[in-house]
Amino acid sequence: MSDLPEQTAPRWLANRRKRPEAAMRLYCFAHSGGSAAEFVRWGDDLPDIEVWGVQLPGRGSRLDDPQYTRVGPLVQDLVEQADFQGPCAFFGHSLGALLAYETTRALHEHGLPGPERLLLSACPAPHRPRGLPPIHHLDDRELFAAIQGQYASLPDEITEDPELLAIVMASHRSDFELVDSYRHTPGTPLDLPLHVFGGTEDRLTADDLAQWQGHSRGPFSLDLLPGGHFYLREQRTALLALIQAALTDRRHAGSAALSLDL
Repeated sequence: MSDLPEQTAPRWLANRRKRPEAAMRLYCFAHSGGSAAEFVRWGDDLPDIEVWGVQLPGRGSRLDDPQYTRVGPLVQDLVEQADFQGPCAFFGHSLGALLAYETTRALHEHGLPGPERLLLSACPAPHRPRGLPPIHHLDDRELFAAIQGQYASLPDEITEDPELLAIVMASHRSDFELVDSYRHTPGTPLDLPLHVFGGTEDRLTADDLAQWQGHSRGPFSLDLLPGGHFYLREQRTALLALIQAALTDRRHAGSAALSLDL
């Protein structure tokens, strides 16, 4: 099977493995600079769930599309142009958690079907200050160094090819500007379950993540897995077990996870 996701017009959503019999769809929002490709592969290990990735412009099959630098217009276009078929849940990692949350709010405000659950990873609650200086204004090499210093998430070989470095940094730069320019607008809390995840070695503490609880009137859970900001790569099996449990309404925390039901 090809690793290339199947695209659906207007190319916001990508899927690798169709499961028409699945009782639930999971739409995944990637981190800064990330793409749908990393998440659609989760469908191989979630046999009861149809997994889709949200593909932002400026990466993957949308490499030449103009990128967004403000959350509001991005969410507005996503809500107007993408078809989130239910029943479904949203998963978002880092920037993706913020976008999943704001997309859910926008769907509700427009009276459109939205997710039944939100699964949010490695992102402070939207009303909390990010706590890091803006970096989107840096040039390619400076931005690369800043990302590696904070997250160590990119292969060093990228710097050997200036053209490749420019492409990779372009999506990261626009995404970091999304984060740097974001300001939360208070509103009515959501009314659905929130499942929040994080890494035990990330700079975000359990208290930082627990602040999400105030953004929904529904049940709340917090699970911490070993690792840093990108714990989900090292702890893929454990995280997918927690996701499977959340989407089938079961609590299933293995010995590797610290589970806090608040």
